[in-house]
Amino acid sequence: MSELKDKVALITGASRGIGRACALALAARGARIAVNYSRSPELAEQVVRDIEAQGGKAVALGADVSKPEQVDQLFDALMGQYGRLDVLVNNAGITRDGLLVRMKLEDWQQVIDLNLTGVFLCLKAASKIMLKQRSGRIVNISSTSGLAGNPGQANYSAAKAGILGLTRTAARELASRGITVNAVAPGFIATDMTGGLNLEPILAQIPLRRVGKPEEVAGAVCFLCADPAAAYITGQILQVDGGLVIA
Repeated sequence: MSELKDKVALITGASRGIGRACALALAARGARIAVNYSRSPELAEQVVRDIEAQGGKAVALGADVSKPEQVDQLFDALMGQYGRLDVLVNNAGITRDGLLVRMKLEDWQQVIDLNLTGVFLCLKAASKIMLKQRSGRIVNISSTSGLAGNPGQANYSAAKAGILGLTRTAARELASRGITVNAVAPGFIATDMTGGLNLEPILAQIPLRRVGKPEEVAGAVCFLCADPAAAYITGQILQVDGGLVIA
């Protein structure tokens, strides 16, 4: 597959889990990859090596995307390396779970800062580049928690719901320049983030009776980045959840 040949894709939080799967899948389709990481340079460099081993091109770029100055440095480094940006996947995120009445303001703020403000900062920086190019694909990773809520995740659910509104607004603002903005809302996916959960009661709620794989989320992301397959899709939320949330 080479539908993204010579395109440049930046994936935030790409050293593991869904971000890693997206980086590998986009590289397999011909894209040149920027692997963003915050605290795991060794894992990010391994993703780069994995991409190069399959014949692709990639670079690891460190930045905490909740920090405006680091986002500026990230995009400066990206443009210095590749000179353009065709695909942005806003994936970086954390959890700081706790019941609403016990949640510390610090835990609320850290999740909002990275999971929502980080998306805003990267989306804004990418938009400036893509507007000049008059083309681009932006995919924001939300969650079914942002669609239906989840006990113990007031901060995470609020951030992921905010991504949905941000996605729709950005889609309206950028469409006239050939830029599409969509979101993917994964359900329970087998990653480090879900590794400590008791999945038995969860599986009973999922019609497909299993958790998802990072590669299945990456497949949805790749579809939304494909041209011409997804060129007429913008402002949409694609759920990858095994039927967990069926409206």
